[in-house]
Amino acid sequence: MTRAGVIAMSCLKKSGEIRLSDHFTYGRLLRFVLPSVCMMLFTSVYSVVDGFFVSNYVGKTPFAAVNLVMPLLTIFCSAGFMMGAGGNAIVGKTLGEGQRALANRYFSLFLYVICGVGTLLAVLGIVFARPLVLLLGAEGEMLGYCVRYARIILCALPMFMLQNMFQVFFITAEKPRLGLFVTVFSGVLNIVLDALLVAVFPLGLTGAAIATALAQMAGGTVALVYFARPNTGLLQICGIREAFARENRPGRMLAAACINGSSEMVSNIAMSVVSIVYNFQLMSYIGEDGIAAYGVIMYVGFLFVAIYIGYAMGVSPVVSFHFGAENRAELRNLRKLSMAVLAVTGVGMLVLSQSLAVPLSALYVGYDASLYSLTVHAFRIFNLSYLLCGFSIFISAFFTALNDGVTSAVISLLRTFVFQIASVLLLPLFCGIEGVWWSVIVSEGASVLLSFFCLLRGRRRFGY
Repeated sequence: MTRAGVIAMSCLKKSGEIRLSDHFTYGRLLRFVLPSVCMMLFTSVYSVVDGFFVSNYVGKTPFAAVNLVMPLLTIFCSAGFMMGAGGNAIVGKTLGEGQRALANRYFSLFLYVICGVGTLLAVLGIVFARPLVLLLGAEGEMLGYCVRYARIILCALPMFMLQNMFQVFFITAEKPRLGLFVTVFSGVLNIVLDALLVAVFPLGLTGAAIATALAQMAGGTVALVYFARPNTGLLQICGIREAFARENRPGRMLAAACINGSSEMVSNIAMSVVSIVYNFQLMSYIGEDGIAAYGVIMYVGFLFVAIYIGYAMGVSPVVSFHFGAENRAELRNLRKLSMAVLAVTGVGMLVLSQSLAVPLSALYVGYDASLYSLTVHAFRIFNLSYLLCGFSIFISAFFTALNDGVTSAVISLLRTFVFQIASVLLLPLFCGIEGVWWSVIVSEGASVLLSFFCLLRGRRRFGY
């Protein structure tokens, strides 16, 4: 380990607290990542709660409209995921090298850029919402619902992008519990507002969109206030001049963050494109019921996949820190622990998801017998993917944390753009609608093989 790494470890260590510099056991690792897992679960509440209230209190057509436009909104958020993941790897590595002041300047640089990009994207999205939704295939009554929902949600885009960025930086700042509090606060606020604006006051889809937008703004604002003031964490926002100072090499750092976090952006954009392709296929084979059934699966899937994303998010700062400190032994330890945790989690999630297929389908679409039956059937197939997808998600994030954005991007790109799109387009030609449901299993199997190949190939280079 470098001298800087040793100094950083000695400065950060406090008895009774889990630090980035620690040696991790199963128990210590799980305790450290638990807040980030919970953060992602509550973040997923935004979509899940919206879906429940819209489906049960507004109707099937507005519910299908939300499902149709949601991939577009995710694409707008992708820049925030990119800067958060890529920037965090740089900040974590810099902290591991013992340069805390420089890490704060990098952190501030990424934050200011996200504010500007988020505002620009929000304005463009609001202006061009209608033509963009038309490209997705919306028409008639569904078109109006899509445009209205998108424009309201986009008003909160800058703060939502900041909230997503802060989620991972709370962990790097060694304040994962505070990050969890902010996310829980936002999630609970979203639930309360949804209940009031949709179930109590009949504002329909407009009420659901306002509830989500206000909750996102609240979460981003609380986190921004914390990092802007003196705090006990490792990170604090500095002034614009200090963040963009020439000696910080802002252009180079932004380029590095974008390249390093490109896998997260590619993954989010690709997942959105995949959802659009799924919607087109389902509209062709089944119609509106197909989109509604797929929407239910995605809402529930957000919760299950959020566990894997939260785990990867929680481990990534630790990996980046020990990579910066040149502690190869701990990198190997983190890799081995994570593979075992993911294997056990995958089995548990499969069992849980299969047992919940019927009650969750009834919760969302129990009012329509044919739609309910279709949703349960599709659930049973999609649930098999939870055995596999955790490995690809973690290994991609692992390479991002090692500042190897290229390998991470390759895994994400092939997993989504190539494997999933190819599967959903080709399998239905031979299996009909069943090919649509089974396509995710085929694509996840291929991506796991690719991910393990990349992991084995990188062992000599990174020493893990």
